[in-house]
Amino acid sequence: MARILITSALPYINGIKHLGNLVGSQLPADLYARYMRARGHEVMFICATDEHGTPAELAAAKAEQPVDIYCAEMHETQAALARGFKLSFDHFGRSSSARNHALTQHMAGRLNAAGLISEVSEKQVYSNADGRFLPDRYIEGTCPNCGYERARGDQCENCTKQLSPTDLLEPHSAISGSTDLEVRETKHLFLRQSTLRDQLDAWIDTKTDWPILTTSIAKKWLHDGDGLRDRGITRDLDWGIAVKDGDNDWPGMEGKVFYVWFDAPIEYIAATAEWADANGLNEAAWRRWWREDEGADDVRYVQFMGKDNVPFHTLSFPATQMGANFDGSEPWKMVDYIKSFNYLNYDGGQFSTSQGRGVFMDQALSILPSDYWRWWLLSHAPESNDSEFTWENFQASVNKDLADVLGNLVSRVTKFCRSKFSEAVPEGGEMGAPEAQLIADLTTRIRSYEALMEGMEVRKSAAELRAIWALGNEYLQEAAPWSVFKTDPAQAAMQIRLALNLIRLYAVLSKPFVPDAAAAMMAAMGADDWRWPEDISDALTTLPAGHEFTTPDVLFSKITDEQRDDWAARFSGVRA
Repeated sequence: MARILITSALPYINGIKHLGNLVGSQLPADLYARYMRARGHEVMFICATDEHGTPAELAAAKAEQPVDIYCAEMHETQAALARGFKLSFDHFGRSSSARNHALTQHMAGRLNAAGLISEVSEKQVYSNADGRFLPDRYIEGTCPNCGYERARGDQCENCTKQLSPTDLLEPHSAISGSTDLEVRETKHLFLRQSTLRDQLDAWIDTKTDWPILTTSIAKKWLHDGDGLRDRGITRDLDWGIAVKDGDNDWPGMEGKVFYVWFDAPIEYIAATAEWADANGLNEAAWRRWWREDEGADDVRYVQFMGKDNVPFHTLSFPATQMGANFDGSEPWKMVDYIKSFNYLNYDGGQFSTSQGRGVFMDQALSILPSDYWRWWLLSHAPESNDSEFTWENFQASVNKDLADVLGNLVSRVTKFCRSKFSEAVPEGGEMGAPEAQLIADLTTRIRSYEALMEGMEVRKSAAELRAIWALGNEYLQEAAPWSVFKTDPAQAAMQIRLALNLIRLYAVLSKPFVPDAAAAMMAAMGADDWRWPEDISDALTTLPAGHEFTTPDVLFSKITDEQRDDWAARFSGVRA
């Protein structure tokens, strides 16, 4: 049994997330967590809401709420939606927690002791119209590298180039749109990550199994232009974690808070401590996942994220962890594998939380149950390149994969058995060559499915699972028990007995992708045996003759053309 720590990028607090956010981190992380649990491994799956920074303040102001109240309410909303999509977090925490405050301040103190923090007087953009300093991401303009017209002052989301606000062409305030900007002097703390460039470079070179998308972005940040830059880790804001040197005040930093991108990854660790607190466990319970000198040396740590988050997880957070262990006394568990994703686009454009474009998580669940969305999103995950959601593709995938292949098999087998035998597994007949071939084909496919799931090949795993479902349909089509029953009821009984066992097997295999449908299939078979199939022949005799089952309702309803057109029209505008 392995120990596997899984984190997905923290969803930001300023509103309900869209399907592009979901498939870029949380949903594939859940797929992997569910699969690894099914294989008997010890899994710790952690996520949290990312609650600090200017966007939280602005969203709260728009909602006419104090920022702490707004964040608390939005955390509950996002947690409820995560439950709605059946995301199986061991803990869904909050970056504003007391645990994260203390740990972020502790990390900053360690970095300062290591000589990795510098105090810099810098010139920062001040918006006269807004009456405030503008964080880098709240200055927009044209990227000097690629010409993208909505680049932010910290990074261009189009070409991922790291930027400074003064690099932008025709900059303006993203809050008010004002171009009445001036540069004023202020003091901030910087993480001297450039001094760790060679160490980070060598560490990344050891990750030979990482996706090309992940390593290429990291290497670009390390070596493009002047190479890795030092990074500001404080901001002039009211809402956030107060700047402290461990437990001590930091002279000259009064009234400032840590930059959200400094404290957010630390919340992975803090949220695991929150998990221990919530379950009445001691410090050792969470430290065994994160401290290599306290049990985490045998943990495999896997992160899931969209490509825009890769630089911070391959460079800044590892620099924090390395720096905190400058004297060897704090060996924090560092990531072993980063699964990164491209963007999911929406019907010819981009999903966008800030612009309200696309289908959002709450809207999706108001239309159809989560399994429909889980299946489409995972089977079209933007791994090797960007992918696009269209209503036509969604309808086709649901109708062909879920309704015609999986749902149809469950329906016709159970209904036929009920009408010709009873709602109990029929006895009689002996397996022959067709059944042996089915078992051989299933064994080959299932072993392939396992390898793909372990390798986090999301789309290929979905395709393999669909092929496993299709094998059952192909067998039934050729065996034709409905015809055989007329001349050899015992032979038909054997075929249906095999098919009923196949439904239970499909429930086990499908649970990581479509957990509700899997539970319905298992319940219909009157079983609760979720053992992973090692020997397929044995797995297909789990339900013995005489075992009672029920005929379930339709597993998946088809999407009609009228529904498709209605939804396409309904979501053609923007969310208010």
